[in-house]
Order: sequence, then C-alpha cells, then structure tokens
Amino acid sequence: MTLQPAEVQADDDAAALRRLRWRARRGLLENDLLFTRFFARHGDALQPAQVAALGELLDLDDQTLLELLLGHIEPPAQARAAQRLGLLDLLRAD
Repeated sequence: MTLQPAEVQADDDAAALRRLRWRARRGLLENDLLFTRFFARHGDALQPAQVAALGELLDLDDQTLLELLLGHIEPPAQARAAQRLGLLDLLRAD
C-alpha cells in the first residue's frame, strides 16, 4: 500500500506538531502551563504556517518567551509571524 500525497503531508504535519509539543516543554513552569493548555485547546487545529511560527517562538529563551506570552514586551523580529498569524493572541488567551 502506498500513501497518497495528502496522506504523506498529513503524516509530516502530525510529526511536526509532535516535535513542537516536545520542544514546548520548557524550563519555566509558567511556560509549560501556558503551552499545555494551548495545545489541549488548539493543537489539532493549527495550520502549517502556524506550526512554523510556533517553532520560531520556541527558539526564544524561556524568560523572553514568558514575558512575550504575558504581554510584557513587544514581539521581537522572530516572533512577528506568530503575531501576524494570531498565535500570540491564542497563547495569551489560554
């Protein structure tokens, strides 16, 4: 049995999301709690562009990420895609 292109893409997207869930396990409990709730509510509905933007957010250090999620700082350049795609609003709402 061979996979069709749509099935291959779905498998790739699911694998990317699993990797992001793993990367979202952070050193700060507050970040862990925010991401756990976020993935529980929105994880299955994320689009590929949002998954990529979330990966960029996870490249930030823990303290900067927490300050960003709490709305205490403006998004740095690498978080602008997340802001544009509404990810920061979703993360902050959870």
